[in-house]
Amino acid sequence: MAKPVRGLRFQPAGGNRAAQIPVGKKQRLTIERLANDGRGIAFLEGRTWFVVGALAGEEVEARVLGAHGKVVEARTERVFSASDLRRPAPCAHAGRCGGCSVQHLPHNEQLALKQRMLAEQLSRVAGVEPEEWAAPLSGPEFGYRRRARVAVRWDAKAKKLEVGFRAAGSQDIVAIDECPVLVQPLQPIMSRLPAMLQRLSKPQALGHVELFSGSAIAVLLRHMAPLSAADLEILQAFCAFHEAQLWLHGEGEPQPVDPEQALGYRLEPWNLQLAYRPGDFVQVNAGVNEAMVAQALEWLAPQADERVLDLFCGLGNFALPLAQKVREVVAVEGVATMVARAAENAASNNLHNTRFFQADLSQPLSDAEWAREGFSAVLLDPPRDGAFEVVRKLASLGAKRLVYVSCNPATLARDTVELVRQGYRLKRAGILDMFPQTAHVEAMALFEAS
Repeated sequence: MAKPVRGLRFQPAGGNRAAQIPVGKKQRLTIERLANDGRGIAFLEGRTWFVVGALAGEEVEARVLGAHGKVVEARTERVFSASDLRRPAPCAHAGRCGGCSVQHLPHNEQLALKQRMLAEQLSRVAGVEPEEWAAPLSGPEFGYRRRARVAVRWDAKAKKLEVGFRAAGSQDIVAIDECPVLVQPLQPIMSRLPAMLQRLSKPQALGHVELFSGSAIAVLLRHMAPLSAADLEILQAFCAFHEAQLWLHGEGEPQPVDPEQALGYRLEPWNLQLAYRPGDFVQVNAGVNEAMVAQALEWLAPQADERVLDLFCGLGNFALPLAQKVREVVAVEGVATMVARAAENAASNNLHNTRFFQADLSQPLSDAEWAREGFSAVLLDPPRDGAFEVVRKLASLGAKRLVYVSCNPATLARDTVELVRQGYRLKRAGILDMFPQTAHVEAMALFEAS
């Protein structure tokens, strides 16, 4: 009889599991390089650290925000050895507010980072480089944001109302009294907003606040319970003082308190006025938006006798300027309310050569009536998940030129693979600096049929 083996320890499948790193732990790190989203990358004891606010070559103390397997997310708490590129953060809330993650980089270095991100995605995923790189489209690095959503939450335990922006790496709210990236007309509203909201009788029923500056200034309040007459009076007095429209969002769609008031924005180079309602998609950077539209028209080179397709048309940001130059614009959008708004915008600007249709553009293009005649050129401006199903059928529409406006280089690169397969070549590409102080990259690419 064999002698029993005592004290034998069995290992679980996969060997030893490393202990998880607790949130809040501080760790000294040497940053090797920058990730595509602008975070510093460090390696320690088999783990990869992604550190907000760190630059390549720096030695920093980082606080853990979260850990998943061998990946640790952290933020910079202290810099022991700074990069020559580092500048003092212009905002007092840097490192806590999650909005502007690369403001410690000079603006020209931010542009270079975004250019590298776009080039890397096109090269790695699609295996292509444009025949020509366009210079970055950029504007002022501060005071550019004309729309902002302000987080509002009642802390029942502390019995106080939190008003501000979401913190980096968490759902916490950072109290904000000044935001350097907001356009100037919204600055005084932002600074006085918390005190006004704290005066309302049911703070626990408040949702977010949306601020907008266009042809008029607007303040929208999301509320989950009816407002009292006294609360409505406080809100109206606040908006009157700031010469702003008051919009309320309870049940149903957002509505202005004064239905006679108009809200929208201008595309000045084309003498166009577009109606807008809080909740609609709109580019937050007015200056770069106008430059983007102008560049899209230049690259697409629309001719007077052509029929052009605008996909993901929104309020008509591209469709209306295009309509001034071509025989006909067919514009398609997935959201029915936006289709109606775009059609109204065309009519109010006396543009009668536009047709607007609703279609689910996440699905393959079917034999829609509007697609049967074909198009000379196509412009598309999809959301972050791109337009893969749409681009699979673009060659069948007969378009020789295609301008793709992207808010995600990864999906632009993925869709480029399909466009190249269909016989298009990447003629030109460049970044659009729609969100300075962030690592968010927007881009434009011109494709031409071979």
